This record gives sequence, C-alpha cells and structure tokens, in this order.
Amino acid sequence: MLAQLQTAVGLLYPPSCMGCAQSIASHGGLCGACWRDTPFIAGLVCDGCGVPLPGGTPDEVAHCDTCLINPPSWVQGRSALVYRDMGRKLVLALKHGDRQDIAKPAAHWMARSVANILPANTLIAPIPLHWRRMMKRRFNQSALLARALSQETGHQCCLDLLKRIRHTRPLEGKSRTERYSVLHGAIRVSTGARATIKGRPILLVDDVMTSGATLSCATRACIDAGAGPIRVVTLARVAKET
Repeated sequence: MLAQLQTAVGLLYPPSCMGCAQSIASHGGLCGACWRDTPFIAGLVCDGCGVPLPGGTPDEVAHCDTCLINPPSWVQGRSALVYRDMGRKLVLALKHGDRQDIAKPAAHWMARSVANILPANTLIAPIPLHWRRMMKRRFNQSALLARALSQETGHQCCLDLLKRIRHTRPLEGKSRTERYSVLHGAIRVSTGARATIKGRPILLVDDVMTSGATLSCATRACIDAGAGPIRVVTLARVAKET
C-alpha cells in the first residue's frame, strides 16, 4: 500500500531539481548542472567559524584570521555551503520562497559537516525568530533545519530552547560592530529550559553565518544559563572570494 501511495505521489508531483526545477530521478536532489554550481564546503576549514581555508588537510585544526583576532564565544563552528551561487539561491528559497522542502536535504549536508565534532548528548536548538517576524513569515527556517538535523543525527532537538525577546532591525548592510550592538541581549534561554541545558553541550542551528553576531548572542545566552560547550552550524557561510 505504501509503495502504491508513493508511486501515485510521484506521478502527481514528479521529482524536480531544487535549484532549477528540471526533472530528476528522486525528490530532494539537484540536477548535474546545479550540483556543479553548488559551493559545498570541503577540505580544510576554520575550526571556529567553518569558513573554508586554503591548503592544509581536512583533519588539521586551523583558524581564520578573524577568529584568531576575535575568537568566537562558541567552541567550534561548521557550515555546509558557501553563501554564493546555488548556495545563496537555496538559502533564499528556503527563507523567503516558502521552499520548506529544502530543509531535509540541507540538513543532510549540515549533518556531514558536524559529523565528527558532536558529543553524544548534544542538544540541537534553532536560532529563534521574534514573534512579529514569525507572524509575517509563518515559519522559522532555522527551526525547520534543526528538526531535520535532529532526524539526521539522532540528537535531541528543543525548538523552543531560545526566545528572541526584542524585535531587531534587519542587519543587511551593517558592519560587524553594528550587528553585535543591535543584537546585544536580544536572545534569552526560555525559563522552562534552564534545568534541561545545565552543563549540556548545545548545537545552535541557523541558515546563514555572516559576522556571527546572531549566533554569538544566542551562545552567550546559553552560557549564561549554564550550558556548554556550545557549537554552531549553518546551512551557508558568507566567505570572501579567494
């Protein structure tokens, strides 16, 4: 019966590429051309923020100049894609195009990027949206990614671990210092979750890392509530062209 149902769904909604809508063999995938245009992060990365680094070997522990000068408040960070080309297109489609189907394959890529850094009892939590933005968008893309990542990794997920207590202005076009200033104190751990996270490793999930200001604010909230160590993962990472 299940096989017949899947066949019927496949006939009504044939598999198509997430990037260009071209017909492909299975759901949740990319055609050959879009796959080649997707900037997956591989090889040596900064252990702090996940940005790709030149040279070295994948198992080498290295840090980018930014993390050496201003170490992040979390212990390790990873991303699945560079935020350009198809990486940018997929993030924007998930975030603003109501393409919630992207979350599952995206979480699969994210799970690969954190496969070797998560302690056994890690708790996964998304970066929250303020209720005003949630009403406008109708869903939190970071929560979709966190739920799918939990299913991929088997780690527990707490979707309401964090709460955004202040509505902040959009961060586009702002400097690193301005981003940190705008977000200072905007995120708190939910009152009912404090006992759950005491001394527990946390993996914070977001769609994109630019300066790291949002993730830093969330990390500080978790640390202040007694959690730790904190790790972060995003679907995409803004990186300078090399």
